[in-house]
Amino acid sequence: MARITVEDCLAQVGDDNRFNLIHLAVKRIKQHRQGEPFLVAGKNKEIVMTLREIAAGRVTMGNVDNLPDTSVKEQPKPAEDTERSAVE
Repeated sequence: MARITVEDCLAQVGDDNRFNLIHLAVKRIKQHRQGEPFLVAGKNKEIVMTLREIAAGRVTMGNVDNLPDTSVKEQPKPAEDTERSAVE
């Protein structure tokens, strides 16, 4: 794919709904910024790579929540709190 167009992405999102396209792209970019790999090969900026994922049908409104997401991680307790609990 030499160039990615909004029309390519809208064909995958359906209903010519640009709002849904933007919502999907933002959600996926947030996943990338949390360390998730791209599902298509390339060396472009993250927005272009995300749009390529959408145009290729790899990311959809139906599966974006099922893709791995590292933003919901439990933070480990600090060592001091654990030691205090053991002493008390």
